[in-house]
Amino acid sequence: MRAPFRNALLGVFAAAMLTALAGGALLLHSPAMPEAAEAGPAGGAQPPGNAALPLPPEPPRLSDSPEYEACLGLLRGDPEGALARASEWEEKGGGDPARHCLALGLLALGEPERAAPRLERLASTSATGAPARAAIYAQAAQAWMMAGDTARAYGATTLALSLMPDDTALLVDRAISAGAMGRYAEALQDLDHAISTDASRTEAWVFRAAALRHLDRADDAMRDIQQALTLDPRHPEALLERGILRQLKGDTRGAKDDWERTIALAPDSAAADLAMQNLALNEAGPRRR
Repeated sequence: MRAPFRNALLGVFAAAMLTALAGGALLLHSPAMPEAAEAGPAGGAQPPGNAALPLPPEPPRLSDSPEYEACLGLLRGDPEGALARASEWEEKGGGDPARHCLALGLLALGEPERAAPRLERLASTSATGAPARAAIYAQAAQAWMMAGDTARAYGATTLALSLMPDDTALLVDRAISAGAMGRYAEALQDLDHAISTDASRTEAWVFRAAALRHLDRADDAMRDIQQALTLDPRHPEALLERGILRQLKGDTRGAKDDWERTIALAPDSAAADLAMQNLALNEAGPRRR
């Protein structure tokens, strides 16, 4: 074989990275936000896979002012309007809330490389509480991922975790960044922490399975992926990963079934794209010298 067939299989860390770069909602989540829960959501929750704007389900609240609410409310439907409103508001002394809405407007308009440093700066200087600052660092991390700078995404998530060290969503986010850089042992540590804190988080089991596979611990990986599918039998990334593990064990039929189901459940997702590539590799078979 020119290279092991297993190295050609595309998996869950790649799916997470592609989803982030496409602006989807899989990669990053909002940390626990007691302040945000009291203030209420802006615009409502946003289902995964249907995200034009990569905001957490409940954006962090830096203010309860009507102007801030109005600006955040424009982000999904009229990001250009949100950006214009935030810029004018900042010039008039709108402070951190205006700067936050402005950065999110840039992110919504496809300028993550401009949004990310603004969000990091805001998180570092804001006088708001730790949960809100951690959530803004998480937004900065997502922006860095969208800009293709995985190392800075990892750094921003680390800063968020310095404020909220046991937040499982942030631990998963940093693990994905580490995995995207090939640092699977570090990813495993964060995922171990996340699962020990909240064993009901399906994606943590999925990503830990992927990390274990990359560390040549396929049996452990299969146990984790089975647990993920017990929690959510229709989880596309879990099915994608189980297909890879089945292929590595020589179960070509089982792998094909899992990848076809991934495509059927989430046809427009990055996981489906990778499942289709894996099906093509499956059909081609191992390359030989």
